[in-house]
Amino acid sequence: MLGMPLLLLDLDNTLLPRDAAFRAWAEDFLAENNLPAGDLDWLVMLDGSGYVPRSTVLGAAKRRYGIDRSVESMLGHYRLGINSHINCPDSHVRALREAREAGWTLGIVSNGGTRPQLEKIRLTGLAAMVDGWVISEEARCVKPDPLIFEIAARRCGFRPAGDWTAETWMVGDYGPADIAGAEATGLRSVWLHHGRPWAERGYRPTVSAPDLPEAVRLILGAAERPTAARGFAAAPGRKRPPRTRLAVPASRLAPSPTSSGPKAPFTRSMPFTGAVPLTPLGPVASPAKSPATTPSSPATASVAAAVTLPTAAQARWSDASTAAG
Repeated sequence: MLGMPLLLLDLDNTLLPRDAAFRAWAEDFLAENNLPAGDLDWLVMLDGSGYVPRSTVLGAAKRRYGIDRSVESMLGHYRLGINSHINCPDSHVRALREAREAGWTLGIVSNGGTRPQLEKIRLTGLAAMVDGWVISEEARCVKPDPLIFEIAARRCGFRPAGDWTAETWMVGDYGPADIAGAEATGLRSVWLHHGRPWAERGYRPTVSAPDLPEAVRLILGAAERPTAARGFAAAPGRKRPPRTRLAVPASRLAPSPTSSGPKAPFTRSMPFTGAVPLTPLGPVASPAKSPATTPSSPATASVAAAVTLPTAAQARWSDASTAAG
């Protein structure tokens, strides 16, 4: 599949408002156990937007409140509870529909446990809206490794021959995984700032946006505006990594259980929160000196000093006590 643009999207806090779902679950947890409602902010802080292992979060709650249940039992209850609060906002569904109608292929790239992430994709109807997905646990690689983006492209129907990165964008909310991975792979990117300033050094997104609908609007607009570089540059003052052909081990390419072609969007009613004004990106600060990490593929050579694979503490953790993002 060549000549058709590819839009890759992060799952948590990009396609799905994961933090809002956790907050709603935490409110229910406190109410159901007759615990102080004022502890909501403590639970949200401990959650760390999903970058703390679930066993750590629930273990801390068990000790704080003297809950006479195992962490494993609490984990099962947690997964059921948070899934009841997860949905894909109508504004996101409309944005995905607009991208598809404009001729874009859609894929999901998520760091996380296979079971919980797949449950979210299916329960929210995203399985019917995209052409494929890849989850780090089953793919045995995590963002920002270029391999996971290449696997996603293959599962969305792109073949080894040709420059698949030329018309591919990545949208995500987490710089060290989504944006660093996009640059290492040679993709253009949109960072969802959610009202935050850009704080990473040595790399930056092509452009920032407050939310997914605005990100899609920017991408579709860029595709319609011819420029010398076929869109935006990767980052001012930085040389783009070389384009690469797909070279993915066959064992990593189990296809996503979804058919290709136009999908019937699934909607659930949930008002989307108001947009945060777009924050233009400032100049990139000089990269902080740190030990270089061996690139995971040739495409990472030019950004290896600035882009490193996340440590266990940096990777977002899933809603089932395995690494997520």
